[in-house]
Amino acid sequence: MSHNFISLLFAGDINVYSVARAFHEQYDIKSNVFGKYATGPCIDSRIIDYTANPKLEEQETFMAVLRGFAEKNREKTILAIGCGDSYVQLLSQNRDNLPENVIAPYIDIDLMNNLIHKEKFYAMCEKEGIAYPDTFVHRREMGQEFDLPFEPPFIVKPSNGIEYWRHPYPTQKKVYKADDKKELLGILDDIYGSGYDDSIVIQDFIPGDDTYMRVLTNYSDQHGQVKMMCLGHVLLEEHTPHGLGNHAVIITEHNEELAESFKRLLEELHFVGFSNFDIKYDQRDGKFKVFEINTRQGRSNYYVTGAGQNIARYLVEEYIYQRPIDFSVVTEKSLWMMIPKGVAFRYVRQEEYRRDMRTLIREGKYSNSLFYKKDKGCKRLLRLYKSQLGHYYKFWKYLGKQK
Repeated sequence: MSHNFISLLFAGDINVYSVARAFHEQYDIKSNVFGKYATGPCIDSRIIDYTANPKLEEQETFMAVLRGFAEKNREKTILAIGCGDSYVQLLSQNRDNLPENVIAPYIDIDLMNNLIHKEKFYAMCEKEGIAYPDTFVHRREMGQEFDLPFEPPFIVKPSNGIEYWRHPYPTQKKVYKADDKKELLGILDDIYGSGYDDSIVIQDFIPGDDTYMRVLTNYSDQHGQVKMMCLGHVLLEEHTPHGLGNHAVIITEHNEELAESFKRLLEELHFVGFSNFDIKYDQRDGKFKVFEINTRQGRSNYYVTGAGQNIARYLVEEYIYQRPIDFSVVTEKSLWMMIPKGVAFRYVRQEEYRRDMRTLIREGKYSNSLFYKKDKGCKRLLRLYKSQLGHYYKFWKYLGKQK
């Protein structure tokens, strides 16, 4: 089938592949993808045309690539979608200077920068009555002479994730856990020593394993009205230094009160496009507490498409066909994994969740972002199987001692 639009995606990881798969499933089209390196699940894919450019995250290069692609395909409308924070930020800040045939469904750059900056995001949550962990904001000029209003262990993470990853160093992690003040001070020294110069968030550690985590994905239309919500109950996360907190196993669930509170927040902000919240249940006070917002679909976004709400359809219906979208909330259970079943069943320890997983697999309500029946090229499958086998070692290395 011929369509009058093109999906143009930026990045090269599982997020991109999941979005490209959604477009292919719904519209039977290949997505055009630009990323920094010729690695990852997008390479050798039959549903993706992939181009690598190591300077893609630079403003001048990014805009040159985008304008060149738009000119080459000037007879069609282009949906430009960022699948990483840096690309979303670039699309947002250049929103008023895009070629006429390019649509970038994002909020303005000032709101985006405030939302992705954790310190400013928590201030918004405070105003709207959204719970978040007890937090202390540290700045470089404070040095090591400061008192914390809560006891260890501590969670440590940069307020500005985009800026943080621009300053790599050998021990760099996505999130840190410090068991005492001495360890905390060492982490602060490492982060600031890398050249990072923004604030650092220190938080009270919420007890509980991966199964206390939730992920909430939403779609808001051009008028700031939430049109889709899908809550995922995380059963297992990755535990590698750079992948800490990445979802590995999710079962969808429904919590009306939780969904309504975040719906109010998004609509008060007049948010537009996909949003994604990381949340943890605090058994000490019975509250769900938000960690952060992603101003895009999350890395695990296929759990939404797999649950019956194809994310590509929302963009195309609104921006291409200009049709009204009804509000939908996912209420039925479905299972999503990005790791082998053997790893999932080994490290999801609670029998009630294992039982749910077995039932959903047996009923065919199961998906893995990367394994798509219409994308079975030999080179790609060999690479995927090798990557999947690697999870046995990674989980054994970082979680094996807990078994």
